[in-house]
Amino acid sequence: MGDHYYTKSPAVAHDEQTIEAKLRGRTLSFVTDAGVFSKEGVDFGSRLLIETMQLTADSEVLDVGCGYGPIGLSAALLANEGHVVMVDINERAIALSKRNAERNGIRNVTVLQSDLLEEVKERRFDVVLTNPPIRAGKETVHRIFADSYEVLKPGGSLWVVIQKKQGAPSAFSKLESIFGEVQEVDRDKGYKIFRAIRQEVDSEGKSLT
Repeated sequence: MGDHYYTKSPAVAHDEQTIEAKLRGRTLSFVTDAGVFSKEGVDFGSRLLIETMQLTADSEVLDVGCGYGPIGLSAALLANEGHVVMVDINERAIALSKRNAERNGIRNVTVLQSDLLEEVKERRFDVVLTNPPIRAGKETVHRIFADSYEVLKPGGSLWVVIQKKQGAPSAFSKLESIFGEVQEVDRDKGYKIFRAIRQEVDSEGKSLT
């Protein structure tokens, strides 16, 4: 069985290439490689998430499953007074994200190798972004949802892109069970963007939002 992009240490031979992508009106240059997700170009789902996500200039952001960096680096340009933490289990993806941040002159990022959210579970964020690793299985994807709730500040949002045919309905239901409030923000070509909001609650656990 060949390596998947969620492998910690891909064994497949390196095959680096350079691509360009116009994201949120800015052209970014990325080095990609074999053994990482969508190495030939920024995939449609990630593009849709990037074009749809809403961040403030001072947002503290987490990108889960960052790959070679298109979502997280785009977020860092939007949150130019904030900070973006990018995590991935794939050490090759981590190395590429670091190179691509430097390549595009983006400095308000921290790139960490992490098994899902393990390395950031003590931190708190305004926004979590993810194009989840569907092929890793539903249990892994649902764990990303649950762990994202835990690291979000009250009132913070999880933004997810997922294909209808790859489990969007069950993902929406799972998000509702965790967050309560979930919106379908956009859809295009079989992909959906969900925004799940962590409710602000009072001392008795009653929602303030």
